[in-house]
Amino acid sequence: MVTPMSSVSLEPIDRLAEKVRSLIGILERTRAELTHTTDDNARLSQEIEDLRSRLAAAEERGARTDDLQAEREQIHTRVSDMLAQLEELSL
Repeated sequence: MVTPMSSVSLEPIDRLAEKVRSLIGILERTRAELTHTTDDNARLSQEIEDLRSRLAAAEERGARTDDLQAEREQIHTRVSDMLAQLEELSL
C-alpha cells in the first residue's frame, strides 16, 4: 500500500536540515578563527624574529661597550703611570 505524501512528516527532515545548517555555521566560524589564529601566529613569529635580531644587535653593542671600557681603563692606567713618572722627573 502506498502512503500519500501528505501523511509523511517532514519534521525530522527539517530538524536534520537545521542541524546541518548549524554545523555549517560552526565550520565557517572555526575556519575564520583558524585563519585569524594563523595570521596572528605569523605576525608573532615575525615579531619574535625582529626581537631576536634586536637582542643580538644589543648584545653586540654591549660587547663593544665592554671592549671600549677595558681599553679606556688601560689608557687611564697608562696616563696615570706617565703622570707619575713626570712628577718624579720634576722633583
